[in-house]
Amino acid sequence: METRVALMSILVEESEGHPSDSVRQMNDLLHEYGQYIIGRMGIPYHAKHVSIISIAMDAPQDAISALSGKIGRLQGVTVKTTYTK
Repeated sequence: METRVALMSILVEESEGHPSDSVRQMNDLLHEYGQYIIGRMGIPYHAKHVSIISIAMDAPQDAISALSGKIGRLQGVTVKTTYTK
């Protein structure tokens, strides 16, 4: 199956500086799709109560879209995905 390289940019808004249940759910999803993840970088930005996460993937288009959609439905989480041509 043909794969694509993609970069998923995720912003997680924390309520009152504490991670939400969405963080646990997102980590469970990332673990589920772990076979496709090349690398992950997370930056907590405490001043704005936001976590900034980048996920590099090499996966079938369907898997990337499915993960992005599932993460995007989590409360307080925004995701955008960029693909190679």
